[in-house]
Amino acid sequence: MKPEKWRDLSLEEIARRAGELSEEIFNLRVQLSLGVAKSPARVRQAKRDLARALTILRERDLEISRSREGR
Repeated sequence: MKPEKWRDLSLEEIARRAGELSEEIFNLRVQLSLGVAKSPARVRQAKRDLARALTILRERDLEISRSREGR
């Protein structure tokens, strides 16, 4: 998913999807170790999506803390 689409989601939705991606990465890594993975490239894509989600969560966290400080 593109960063613009991630930014359109609510905090709760981003956090939920980040959790789902973490589980998916774990499951894909298990499948790879067992040799039954259907798409090894999906691990890379899921990692990127998770990084995007966590980055946007952090950006929003920083925006909230800045607005509380009055900057």
